[in-house]
Amino acid sequence: MIVILDFGSQYSELIARRVREAKVFSQVISHDTPVEKIISEYNAKGIILSGGPSSSYDEGAPQCDPALFTCGIPILGICYGMQLMVRNLGGSVERSDKHEYGSAELHVDISDHLLSQVSSPTDIWMSHGDSVKRLPDGFVCLGHTANCEYAAIRDKDRSLYALQFHPEVTHTPEGTQILHNFLYDICGLAGDWTAASVLEEAVKKIREEVGDQKVLCALSGGVDSTVVSALLHRAIGDNLTCMFIDQGFMRKGEAESIEKTFASKFNINLIYVNAAERFFEQVKGVTDPELKRKRIGETFIRVFEEETSKLKADIPFLAQGTLYSDVIESAGVGASKTAVKIKSHHNVGGLPEDMQFKIIEPVRMLFKDEVRKLGLELGVPEEIVHRQPFPGPGLAIRIIGEVTPERVAILQNADQIVLEEVKAAGLYREIWQSFAVLIPIQTVGVMGDQRTYEHTIAVRAVNSIDAMTAQWAKLPYELLDKISSRINNEVSGINRVVYDISSKPPATIEWE
Repeated sequence: MIVILDFGSQYSELIARRVREAKVFSQVISHDTPVEKIISEYNAKGIILSGGPSSSYDEGAPQCDPALFTCGIPILGICYGMQLMVRNLGGSVERSDKHEYGSAELHVDISDHLLSQVSSPTDIWMSHGDSVKRLPDGFVCLGHTANCEYAAIRDKDRSLYALQFHPEVTHTPEGTQILHNFLYDICGLAGDWTAASVLEEAVKKIREEVGDQKVLCALSGGVDSTVVSALLHRAIGDNLTCMFIDQGFMRKGEAESIEKTFASKFNINLIYVNAAERFFEQVKGVTDPELKRKRIGETFIRVFEEETSKLKADIPFLAQGTLYSDVIESAGVGASKTAVKIKSHHNVGGLPEDMQFKIIEPVRMLFKDEVRKLGLELGVPEEIVHRQPFPGPGLAIRIIGEVTPERVAILQNADQIVLEEVKAAGLYREIWQSFAVLIPIQTVGVMGDQRTYEHTIAVRAVNSIDAMTAQWAKLPYELLDKISSRINNEVSGINRVVYDISSKPPATIEWE
């Protein structure tokens, strides 16, 4: 595998994705991880040092283990990672007179190894205010730009390579080639991390951890938990029991649909529990999004524990469809130390400390698109694999403020219209997520010559690959007009519809 030492770059997870797209497993870890752990625990065959917002010469700037540069493992430093490498090995880095933010042209001076098969000049993406002024002994320059003398460097004998620009972003068109050169030619990796190999390894790990014990899988009916249930069934067969807890915050008719789907398409034992009244009681009066998520997360666990105690079996494990993006946003175990908690995903930051189960999360280190590929490898039907993501807390985090049965009913009706019209327009598979949000702010309107004072629905549609970043979808005006017209005419309590045109960042996909 490849480990990415995270120095706080906004692109650290994107580097991991680019490496995985090259069929090499990668993981983002803390910048100060000791070399011994990188070798023994991660068995890394290559190391990438990410960029970061600090200057390498600042007091308190993040540092790596100094032994990193003499461990013999090939290293690629990117931006801050390059500057850190240079300073650690005796070179110098200074504030640049001419900063570079945005597109630039790289002129290749030496085209073997890292820059093999890279055009000269080629477009690259720069984002730096510091520059290398003097190379350490043993380093040579591989490429330069008009404002950067050392845009790419190497010390071939020590397998140390560095770039001042970002090869992981799409604005560097030949960045993929550069990363391939590092992974295949320099690190000597085979590129054999595929859905089939992930499946084989996951089944092996589950069997090693679980043995002949039983597992309860928390099933939501979404892509992640469905793939996890299919994976567990492949690994442990009848020792798996799935439990679907209807918390009252599902889409309209979805609870019934999930029961029907698992009965007809999967030979898996499914227990249905209607706990809506209990969940509504737990979020009554709650308006803070973090508290809402934590209340829902804890209630899920308590219901699972109680329902499991009714079964005539010892079930020590609870399986969840936690993704790598959930871990990163919740700053949970598996995220780097520099990860900032954006929000507590109910299955990560919302879990109680005193729960009876041992949690098992087979897809914890995978992104959404990787889980979809795994699902197809397992034979999960395409209509399930390609479902749009739906949050574990359900519509509760798409209602701003307090969650009540009345507000859920309003949002269910509006959300159903959004999905129906997106599907009718043939855009459901093209869009990452499309849904409605209830904003409990009343505005004045007029219906049938009468004054109204009703709530607002926000329509949200985004395009993404892994939910780490997202762009708002440019839906056709005709589609937006139809959605707005239907919601205003068909959903009682709504007299205004707005469209959310915020991307991630600065916004998140969900409103809470």
